[in-house]
Parts: sequence; structure tokens; C-alpha cells
Amino acid sequence: MKTKVTASAIIGYRNGHNVIYRNGSLIYEGDRILEVGVQVKGPWDVQLDLGEAVICPGFIDMNALGDIDHELFYAGQSDSEKFYWSPRYLANGPHEAMTPEEEAFKSLYAYAQLISHGVTTAMPITSVYHKRAGETLEEIEAAAQYARRLGLRVYLGPSYLSAQHVYDPQTRQLSVQPIVGEDGEGLERAKAFALEHERDTDDIVHPVMVPERVELQSQGTLVETKRFAREHDLPVRLHAAQGAFEYRYIMEHHHMPTVQYLDSIGFLDSRTLIPHALYTSGYHDIEDQSDDDLDVLRDRGSIVIHCPLVYARGGKRLESFARFRRHGIRLCMGSDTFPPDMLRNIRAGSAMSQSVDGPSPDSGYRAFFEAATIGGADALGRPDLGRLAPGCKADFIAVSLADFGVGTTGDPLTTICMMACGSNVFHSVINGRTAMSDGVIPGLDYDALRHKAQRYYDKFRASAIERSSFGAMSGDGSLDADHFFQTPYDIVG
Repeated sequence: MKTKVTASAIIGYRNGHNVIYRNGSLIYEGDRILEVGVQVKGPWDVQLDLGEAVICPGFIDMNALGDIDHELFYAGQSDSEKFYWSPRYLANGPHEAMTPEEEAFKSLYAYAQLISHGVTTAMPITSVYHKRAGETLEEIEAAAQYARRLGLRVYLGPSYLSAQHVYDPQTRQLSVQPIVGEDGEGLERAKAFALEHERDTDDIVHPVMVPERVELQSQGTLVETKRFAREHDLPVRLHAAQGAFEYRYIMEHHHMPTVQYLDSIGFLDSRTLIPHALYTSGYHDIEDQSDDDLDVLRDRGSIVIHCPLVYARGGKRLESFARFRRHGIRLCMGSDTFPPDMLRNIRAGSAMSQSVDGPSPDSGYRAFFEAATIGGADALGRPDLGRLAPGCKADFIAVSLADFGVGTTGDPLTTICMMACGSNVFHSVINGRTAMSDGVIPGLDYDALRHKAQRYYDKFRASAIERSSFGAMSGDGSLDADHFFQTPYDIVG
């Protein structure tokens, strides 16, 4: 069946760049777009008018929040060391804080949030501090099933690590300590999932290798990860060059900065995705003010996943998106926090880049919008994603301009990037399937989801005390949660 969709504006793609069609139309059949423009010829069987709205490519979130965000209870804490594992917790044997059913539920909740905020393709990321070591096969298979149920395209795999951060209150030192039985076991789980799903043909679940942070991996695990990924043509995402502790740790153990270390072991290529990449040469907090790391990333064709909002909350920023873009580094976008709102990330990222480099097209909304759509598609090797053009996948969203809070409208792309947010997305089509209509995802009990998510969050939050050295200082780890989690004000009742 051929469906014609109309709106007051469509952000299409023509001659290698985005173009605005005012009072535009789009025709799709099955999972493919047939026509986009002002005057489409048709024919069509069904017509849907979305009114005062901008139809645009769905966002591609390459570091998509895949759980219930812990950032809410991290925020405002002056002693962040308490969220790391304690020596006692590690010695007693780390364990899963949540049940398998709870871990499965978090994916349903998170994926519903992604769709609601306009994401049509996601590479999920979850916290692992509350886990024994990385994600289990059981929970990642459940995540795959929920992606299929909701229709969200995911690049998915179980995260894995062979060590964890441990904070010793006696020495006041943060270190990396091995987890018994986990040097290689997590990688084998990831291989098993990839082999199980590499021949899936529904364009919903795609396997990917997602080892946890670089400092929590043995060199052997990284080398084998890349070997396997190359053999099976899989993307690899590795959090790296993202913080001061990691930077110092890699320098101490490998005598070179993170990007140079990864390059030295053959890890970097055009299928390697690096979330964050703040601590690269030229960053204000390190001695090396050259462009050496940027040269390596560019020359290897590696992709940086920029997640501006989560870093802005901690007072940090990439230095800068515009600099990386001018240097020829491939860039895409991720949320990495709640809400998974790409429009907010575009807005924050543009402001942060301009605060470093001043206003320029490389810091503008168009550059960030392209990173959130075309950049993610190109990182995945998918020229049929991130663009609204004949032959591309029928992946698109509609952002309302009729909401009073959006205000007045000008250029449609600038308007949604400057004035709108994820809650203004009310229609989503993924792979030609309507995933959300009138702001509602079919088959979801929103009240039940919300209450269940709150119970998950409360249990997740409380579990931090058991793992913490600060909780251990109370003897049996029974420190009161309201005392453990500082607030800048009194809570009564």
C-alpha cells in the first residue's frame, strides 16, 4: 500500500545535502520512500496530513540510553567516589542487583522513551556498576525482543569488561581491579549474540560489539574484539578518551595517550566508534596541545560519538565539535542520558561548540542536525538511513509546530533545533511501520510503565549503598539512603 504523508514542511535530501520542502509531501510503500517533494506525482492509496509540523529523518542515537538513568541520583553529589565499588564488595563477589525480569523491563521502558523522543535507530548503552560484570545474554535477548515488539531499529550487543573501578577509603585512591572469571567470558557472550543475529533479515536487530570503557579491558580482549569484528564486518563502540582518570591510567600503563594506544594495537579503523573523545590532544586539561590525536582519528576514519548534554551537566565539553569537524573527523550524535532528546542535545552542543570557537557554520544547527541523522547513518554504513529521498528507508518523524510552547516559526530546521524538544515529536515511522501516532505508541500502558520504572529506579538507587565504600563504612552497609544521597536542601515528610 502506498501512503502519502503531508505537512507544512519536510526536510528532504537532494544532490548530497538537506533541502526544505514547504507544504511538502512524501510517498512511501513498504519500508521504502518513493517520492519526496512539493508536488509529488503518485499514485497513492492512503493520505495522512500531519498539519503544522516538520517531517524529518528520524534521529540516529549512537549512544542511546538503554536503561533507567542513574544520572538523576548522581547529580549534585560532591563525593562521586562513593558510587564506585568498594574493596569489600569486590572481595565478597559482585552480583546482579536487579532480577532478570527487571533488567528485561528496563529495555522496554528505555526503547519506548527513545521512540517517543524521535529516535528511529539506536545503539543502546546501559550502566554496569550494578551488575556482576557487563550485560547478560538473557537481558540482551530480551532487549532484542522488545525492539522487535516496538519496531525500534537497534544495533545491539551485550557490553563486557574484565575489571571495574574500585575506591579504597583508607588510601583515598581509585583503581582498576580485575573481576575474577571475567577476562574473556564477556567477550564470548558478545560473540555468541553476534553469531546468533548476524543473519537476521528484518532490519530491526543488528549485532555490534560494545566493550565497556577502555581502561576496564585487557589488551588481549581489545585485540580479539577487533579481530572478530573485522571478520564479521561489525561496528565496534568503545568508550575512550572520556575522562581524567582514564587518561592518567592509560598513560601510566601504556606510556601513551588513549587514542595513540588504541592505534598502536590496531583497534582504530572506519568501523570503530568512540563516544566522547574529550581527552584528546588540544584539550585544556592535558599537556599535549597538538592535533596529533585528531590526525589519527581522521586518518583511520574512526567516528566520534558526541554526547553534549551529559557532559554539559558536569561542566565539561568537547573542544570542540567545530574543531573536530574542520579537521575532517567523522561525527555522529548520542544522548547517553535522560531524556534521550536529540533536539536538546543539538541545542546544547551548538552552544558549547560556539563557547569554544565562536559562531560558525561548523557549530550551527545544520551541522549538528546532520550529525544526528546523516552522520549516524554513515557511521553504520547505511546510506539508506538519515535521509528522506527516493529509495531510502521509510524512517521519519513529525515534530509539531502547533504547540504553543514552540512559539513562532521561521526556517523549519532552525525552528525545531532552537525551539522544539523531544516531547514535540508526535508521529514516528520506522521501516515503513507506524511506531507512534498522535504521541502514543500502540499497546503500551503508560501509567503501568511509569510506576514500574519508578520501582526499578528506587531499587537501582538503593543498591549503590551496598557496593560503596561509604556504605561499607557503616559496618553492615545499612546506611540510610537519605543520608547517603546528599541533597542541597531539607526533605520533609
